[in-house]
Amino acid sequence: MRNRDLLLIPGPTPVVDEIYDALALETRGHTDPRFVEVFKNALQQTKELFQTDGEVFVIAGTGTLAMEMAIVNTVGKGENLLVLSHGYFGDRFIPLAQAYDIHVDVLQSEWGKQIDPSIVEETLKRKQYKAVTITHADTSTGVVSDLETLVPIIKKTGALVIVDGVVASAAIDENMSKTYGHPDYKLDVVLTGSQKAIGMPPGLAIVAFNKTALAAREHLGQVQAYYCDIKNWLPIMRDPSKYFATPPVNLIYAYNESLKIVLNEGMKKRENRHIAYGRGVRAAMRSYGMRPLANEEVAAPTLSCILYPEGVDDVAFRSGLASRGVIVAGALAHLAGKAFRIGHMGNTTPEMLEKAIQAIGEVLQELGHTANIEKAIKAFKEEIEQAVRN
Repeated sequence: MRNRDLLLIPGPTPVVDEIYDALALETRGHTDPRFVEVFKNALQQTKELFQTDGEVFVIAGTGTLAMEMAIVNTVGKGENLLVLSHGYFGDRFIPLAQAYDIHVDVLQSEWGKQIDPSIVEETLKRKQYKAVTITHADTSTGVVSDLETLVPIIKKTGALVIVDGVVASAAIDENMSKTYGHPDYKLDVVLTGSQKAIGMPPGLAIVAFNKTALAAREHLGQVQAYYCDIKNWLPIMRDPSKYFATPPVNLIYAYNESLKIVLNEGMKKRENRHIAYGRGVRAAMRSYGMRPLANEEVAAPTLSCILYPEGVDDVAFRSGLASRGVIVAGALAHLAGKAFRIGHMGNTTPEMLEKAIQAIGEVLQELGHTANIEKAIKAFKEEIEQAVRN
């Protein structure tokens, strides 16, 4: 890879040479037939990734824009939205919905834990909600949501299920054709960004709608949006030679190449790889006396939030890693200074993660803490080897 630093924050994530090469292709006009063909292929691959019977939307923007598109095209002014939040980014749906005069209620878990499904069920009995948002994996806490349990609880009430897959898509199963205990119980909307498990630079907002969600948009009539209105984008997604707003040509090149890599690996293999990476990294951190915020049974495969041992200075720790070319992220909100976040997703490899574990051990030792690097690397490798055997 051309990357000078080992970028192990929860996004952006490492970019491989094939994607850099695609990004550097000649910039062509957005209606040039050669670009149009690439865009068509990228959209088809997006449908293949999510296995949706509806439509996908790939536009210039971020995960936050994708969140906004998901909400404004399904929930109208004065309608009810329930937010299931497992951390900082789940909470982002609250002001977003309020900006569109949507009535929003929220169930917030304790950071590091999942929301109790029985509380979700009781809440849904008390009020009719148009939609419920689920953050599949929260970037702030490293907690993964239990879709197998939550989706049936939500769908039996008639509400739409909106899944925030920003730090999950292309790493954790988000098959929109999958049923959850009933033929009609499926994911209605999945949203994501380009820079995390998909493994390319930031800049694309990606949203997949099934037919039920598209019907909800139709029922709304006019919405309080222009750029975010999927009805303005639908003609382009069906025929990229048409124009609404200029697409980010070179990012589409990179996205097309990224999805080719994802689909060639295969989602089952890819999901198992991410699970192994997560377990391996957390096992290594535990051997250093560091505790993951999320217990193993609710921990995300894509990133981990790791609590510092007593006496470790956050700035000194992350600066020490950066001097070794390993970049991790600080924690958010009330955990700032008390933990760090490490991504293990997308194009990351066991060799990269082993290098990071080595560097973390060295920095801990420099800061006066006991760290058995050999033991930590062994713990990591055992999880990877077990995944290969399985």
